[in-house]
Order: sequence, then C-alpha cells, then structure tokens
Amino acid sequence: MPAPDGMAGRDEGRGRLAVVIGGGNGIGAATCRLLHRRGWRLAVADIDEVAASSVAEECSGWSQPVDVLDAASIRRAAGEIEAGCGAVHAMVSAAAIFAPRQPPEELPIEVWDRIVNSSYRGTYIANVEFARRMASRGAGAIVNISSMVGQRPNHGHAYYSAKAAVNMLTEGMAGEWGRSGIRVNAVSPGFVAVPRMVENIRAGSRYAVSPAEVSALGRLVEPEEVAAVIAFLLSDAASAVTGTNIAVDAGVLAVNGWAVHGGVPPARPRHEEAGG
Repeated sequence: MPAPDGMAGRDEGRGRLAVVIGGGNGIGAATCRLLHRRGWRLAVADIDEVAASSVAEECSGWSQPVDVLDAASIRRAAGEIEAGCGAVHAMVSAAAIFAPRQPPEELPIEVWDRIVNSSYRGTYIANVEFARRMASRGAGAIVNISSMVGQRPNHGHAYYSAKAAVNMLTEGMAGEWGRSGIRVNAVSPGFVAVPRMVENIRAGSRYAVSPAEVSALGRLVEPEEVAAVIAFLLSDAASAVTGTNIAVDAGVLAVNGWAVHGGVPPARPRHEEAGG
C-alpha cells in the first residue's frame, strides 16, 4: 500500500479548518491524523469526548462534543467551533451507529430509528449547519461517509437504506450549494480493518466467509486508505469534483457477480526477471 502522504504536500490544507464529526475513532480518527499531517487545522467532534480529546491533542486541534442524534447538539457544535476556531472550510460526516444482525421482523423500531437517524438524519443536519456558514463565505467542501452497502444491500436493512439515502443526499446537496462554492462528495468504504471488524473476524461471530475473500484485492481496506480519499476530496486537487461517490472497498462491489463462478481468479504465477 502506498503511503497516504505520497502525492500530497505538507501545506495542502494551508492552515484551513476541517471538522471531522466522528473523528474520535476509526476512519474519522485516521482522517484527522492525515489532514493534520497535510497542514489542516482540526476540530474533532465526537460523542466519545475522551477519544475526541485524545485525537485533538495528537493533532494540535480542538475537541468538540457532539451527538448526531440531537439536532441542537449539531447546531451548537457548528457555532462553538466557528466561535472558537474560526471559519470552517471542510466538514467530514463520519459518525454512525451500526446494525445488529437481525431479521427485520425482529428488529425493534427504536433500534431502526437510531441507526437511520445517526447515519442519515444526522448527516443531513450536519450538512445544513456547516454549509449554511460556508455558503455565506462562498467556499467549502463536505465529504459524507456512506458505505458500499448503500449500493448493494445486506442484512442491515436500516443501515443500508440510510446509506443509500446519504448517497442521494450527497448528489442533491452538490446541486443545492454548488453555485455557492461548496463541493459535496461521498466515500463508500468496504470492509475496513478497524478494531471491531478485526475482532469480529477473529471471533468468527459475524461473517460466514472471510470479508477479504469477497474482494478483488483479497484483503481488507486500511482506515488510512479511506482517509486518503477523503483528504483528496477536501483538497484543491479535487476542485472540479462534486456530487460523486467513491467506493474504497478493495473491489468488493466490482466482483459481486463472481461468487456464482467460485470467486475471483487466484493470483497468476510470478516469475523472477532474468538477472544480468
């Protein structure tokens, strides 16, 4: 895997402020660290205040409590971050509640509401609260974290339907705010090697087959690889990119149809080049 910093300069962020909602853990934390290395100032927003404070300290940034299930909390976070840190140029919406493995007839509607409200409603409110401020200045970039299951559903009926809604929201908001100088994009991770995923694989408690085996590359995605795509979409290098959704899934979506043929072909034999 190439180093995430390989194609970016230290001054890419040019001291501009990025807010990462859900920045205390996983993909959000990896994004904060990468943006910090690339010269962004960071506001780390998370319901896990201890984790947010730790990442913020590591990134010389601002720690902000936020609950994506609470519209007033998101609104308050946007105001307090701008009051304490200045104008926000970029926002990443990475917070979500993941789905238990239950058939829909056994899934309590209260659980369904929490999953959908965190993944979709919270993303919508965060987009609105930060974009209204960006629009008043005529510039900004937003990245919404979706999921590959927003394009290919699985057992998590609340989660995949919420992520599909995030995909449509991203396209709609790109049109809504494009003339105001705001770009809105989405990233759809696949099976990412965050601690929960790694533990589920080790314990054999969630997957009937190895997630790595259903990908074209035959491996999991590293959090830093997702962060690299997020950082690109926030950067000036993506100045003409808006309304798009980039899958960072090691090719799971691409090889979905291979299962009926026994999976993707194995690696070809390798031959050493003839030495001189």
